Amino acid sequence: MDRISLILVIIGAINWGLIALFQFDLVASLFGGQDAFLSRLVYGLVGLAGLYCITLLFRERERSRT
Repeated sequence: MDRISLILVIIGAINWGLIALFQFDLVASLFGGQDAFLSRLVYGLVGLAGLYCITLLFRERERSRT
């Protein structure tokens, strides 16, 4: 679950970077516009993944044995 969430957050970050730099929404262009169901689904999944990734900040890390 952690990896899937991180992948979705990275996709969202890349999309926002493209919007900021080039005014190009990759998700909307791939799935038929911002109002298309698939685009809204991807936006929603990225948002949920971002909320889930907040939990990564508060987890204790395992200590590596050396």
